[in-house]
Amino acid sequence: MAAPAVIKRAAVVGAGQMGLGIAYVTALHAKIPLTLHDPSPTVLSKAVTHLESLLARDVAKRGLPQAEADAARARVTAQQGDGTGEGGGDLVAQDTDIVIEAIPEITALKTGLVRRLAERLPAPAIIGTNTSSISLTKLAGSATLAGDGGASAARVVGIHFFNPVPQMKLVELIPALQTSDETLARARAFGEACNKTVTQSADSPGFIANAILMPMLNEAVMLLEKGVATKEDIDTTFRLGMGHPMGPLALADLIGLDTCLSIQKVLHTETGDTKYRPATLLQRMVDAGWYGKKSGKGFYDYK
Repeated sequence: MAAPAVIKRAAVVGAGQMGLGIAYVTALHAKIPLTLHDPSPTVLSKAVTHLESLLARDVAKRGLPQAEADAARARVTAQQGDGTGEGGGDLVAQDTDIVIEAIPEITALKTGLVRRLAERLPAPAIIGTNTSSISLTKLAGSATLAGDGGASAARVVGIHFFNPVPQMKLVELIPALQTSDETLARARAFGEACNKTVTQSADSPGFIANAILMPMLNEAVMLLEKGVATKEDIDTTFRLGMGHPMGPLALADLIGLDTCLSIQKVLHTETGDTKYRPATLLQRMVDAGWYGKKSGKGFYDYK
């Protein structure tokens, strides 16, 4: 098999915590120019400010040369919109080689965006998704265009980064049934260029990481809900007894309780297995708007 075509330009749709992190490693490590898209000017502005603070921290505390930080910042262009022209905003540049969506973990939102990207982005550009639980085959199916012989669906692939992206060394690669070998090879090369170790999972609910992690977090919430132990004792048990860097409830807060709930619901729906039923307390906290660290309150307070 020939070497995969080199990725020279990227785009990230969604400038939240994950999208910002993906933009950071793309610009700093892969050294690829990219456009960061988000419909919200406020979110976009905060993302740019946070990117600059991350680079400044790297210079001050990690010995990154200022010239490299400046070069990384110059590679990132912020543009309002979702990159498809939906509701206004600029389109993803036609010479973009890979687009990674990092929008909320809601199936209808992701399938809609993937469809619009397939309609607007010429082949062989990769349509990557940072989904942590939604079926890649379903997402690729939404990219199927009449008369293209499945070519658009073949360029959809899961590229699942982990939070916080700048620190976590892993990317989980998930091919859909339709994903071509070329798309998979190019996505792997991109993940490695971002200074990540790449693992690969079949398109199975939760893939590798969340098929194991989310039920564990959900069980921790259930223990708290039943009054078996305090949140502090649950988390301390995992940190000191299991060697985890943080406890499951603190980790759920970091991931986002809304995201945890969405993933758990996908696992429950797609498998039909009652062991994946989301904890009632998790649903109630999301209903209250207590999403964890990003909202200032979850199992712990962050204000």
